[in-house]
Amino acid sequence: MRVFEHRHIVTFEETNLLGNVYFTNFFLWQGECREMFLHEHVPEVLIELKDGISLATTRSNCEFFSEAFAFDEILVRLKLLELTQSRITMGFEYVRMNNDRSELIARGEQQVVCIRKNGHSVAVEELPPALHRKLLEFQQQS
Repeated sequence: MRVFEHRHIVTFEETNLLGNVYFTNFFLWQGECREMFLHEHVPEVLIELKDGISLATTRSNCEFFSEAFAFDEILVRLKLLELTQSRITMGFEYVRMNNDRSELIARGEQQVVCIRKNGHSVAVEELPPALHRKLLEFQQQS
């Protein structure tokens, strides 16, 4: 299965008073990884995002196995779990990289739906064709 990888270095801003990463940052990293996927693989979809469509998160979770700390290098791996005409379900693995060793420290999932805002109403819309095509390249093989 093809995965998208995004490297992140933990900063002091992302830690709490105890020095470990505050749990909500793992959700921010999901969004960061998702956005970098768009930037690197389907930058043309950014025009459509400016034109009124949105990718709204409908569900997100994270299971934690180990703590992360300032200056840890975290590899966030994104894989496609499910794809429909308007929804994307992604899986995330958070791997701490330490020289030649790696450690899975968390695993998460996120679902987004493509919507269009029209005044005060919101309607589900099909994913932009370029995004749908690119996501198919990351489809999990049965």
